[in-house]
Amino acid sequence: MGNLKPLVIGELVVPKPIIQGGMGVGISLSSLAGSVAKAGGMGIISTAQIGFREPDFADHSLEANLRAIGKEFKKARDISPEGVIGFNIMVATKSYALYVKEAVKAGADIIISGAGLPASLPAYLAEAAAEMGAAGEKVKTKIAPIVSSVKSAMVILKMWDRKFHRVPDMVVVEGPLAGGHLGFSRESLETLGVDTADVEHTYDQAAYDEEVRGIIRLVGEYAEKYQTEIPVVTAGGIYSHEDVMHQMELGADGVQVATRFVTTEECDAPDEFKQAYLNTSKENIVITKSPVGMPGRAINNAFLSGVGQTPFKLEHCYQCLEKCDKKTIPYCITKALVNSAEGNTDEGLVFCGSNAFRAERIETVDEVMRDLMGE
Repeated sequence: MGNLKPLVIGELVVPKPIIQGGMGVGISLSSLAGSVAKAGGMGIISTAQIGFREPDFADHSLEANLRAIGKEFKKARDISPEGVIGFNIMVATKSYALYVKEAVKAGADIIISGAGLPASLPAYLAEAAAEMGAAGEKVKTKIAPIVSSVKSAMVILKMWDRKFHRVPDMVVVEGPLAGGHLGFSRESLETLGVDTADVEHTYDQAAYDEEVRGIIRLVGEYAEKYQTEIPVVTAGGIYSHEDVMHQMELGADGVQVATRFVTTEECDAPDEFKQAYLNTSKENIVITKSPVGMPGRAINNAFLSGVGQTPFKLEHCYQCLEKCDKKTIPYCITKALVNSAEGNTDEGLVFCGSNAFRAERIETVDEVMRDLMGE
């Protein structure tokens, strides 16, 4: 296992410093998260439209999603009674506070939050703690913001320090090679010198490595101020043991890996979704504009090629994202992601990381964990 030490977050100990990244809609649910936790990593369930299989999802999306949070967590906990299991909750989610509170009440070990800066996350955690405290229950949930630059890390650390007199329990740094919605605007990618039409040749690994070192230094200053340890975990484009070791050499305490876990037997995605990864090529992975304006990385397919070719009329709103303008969106992102999660990938959005083309076969979670650890 080389120099890979357990990831320690307060009293939480993750034996293998591998976090499985949250993937919505329906890609990282109880089966994947529970299996990764059982294998010694940290399993993460995505709350993005988590209740899409609930019978009342179309008419009562919020209620269906909140109900599914507890159900999925319980199923994951049944798979791994002792492992570390948490949730990824997007700040951009409509009714974000309710999702946070529901995850805390379900018993989440940790909440990882990005797609926007989780400025009020500590307040929602405190509210959940107060509600549970009245019932005699104790909150153990840790909170971790996702940042993508020294600037965004500074904003969140300063704000939590000033407003809540606390620091994050862990910080996740997500780079430009990540999958799904990226923590960068097109403009900030360009500032880093990344051309969204040609990421492969314009992404400067050395420059971003320096950004990561800067974030680690900054987090260290706040850890010192609060006389505590704040582990920093890096994410985006991590696929092999060599990738893991590179991040550790930068000073990371752990890594977050998502794409590599999609092509596992235990992943909650349907076979058609996994097959899309196995079939894709490097050239077929593109950065597309999501209906909410954020860039996102996905596999170019019949659906993406057809976007904008015909006028789009929204038939039903699933109340998913806070900043969705129903009048101007080119497609409904919930419908596109649910289609893929149900196996209809030709009519759906298939989010992926930059290394999806490297998948050659369906593996088990144990195999992936062993490979990442260099065992």
